[in-house]
Amino acid sequence: MNVRAVLIGPPGAGKTSVGTALARAWGVAFRDTDVDVERGAGMSVADIFVTQSEAAFRELERDALVKALQEHDGVLSVGGGAPLHPLSQDDLRSYAAGGGTVVFLDVSLAAVAPRVGLNASRPLLVGNPRQQWLALMKDRRPVYESLATVTVLTDDLTPDQVAQQIMEKNA
Repeated sequence: MNVRAVLIGPPGAGKTSVGTALARAWGVAFRDTDVDVERGAGMSVADIFVTQSEAAFRELERDALVKALQEHDGVLSVGGGAPLHPLSQDDLRSYAAGGGTVVFLDVSLAAVAPRVGLNASRPLLVGNPRQQWLALMKDRRPVYESLATVTVLTDDLTPDQVAQQIMEKNA
């Protein structure tokens, strides 16, 4: 396994932008499992939710995580719900136990609200995005915290600043 860091966190935490900045700083490749799922399915995450179901998406997401952990060399961003699958938790714990870095990108509601807005590409935030996000975090925060070897609060920080904190904490 050559993954340098796995980024986890809720929608709007900055996993993609921070992952891109971190990969650039380390001179390694960046990979996003949501992109892997979309390429494999030939449709967006939102369309998978609508045409197939959330359960179908979660299985595709699980498969993408397993494959990426096995073959990727660089920084890996995983979908916000991926760490909820018990087998994915086992994989991420094994990765961390082997010396890997699992980074929880934390973010407050005040900082995330302008980031996620009413974005239709985030199917779990349809309706009242703020309330949906709070409910997601109530369920997900304990999982993210239990898996993380590094936590960075992304509020008011640029992706490069978050990447710098990750590198300092990972040194």
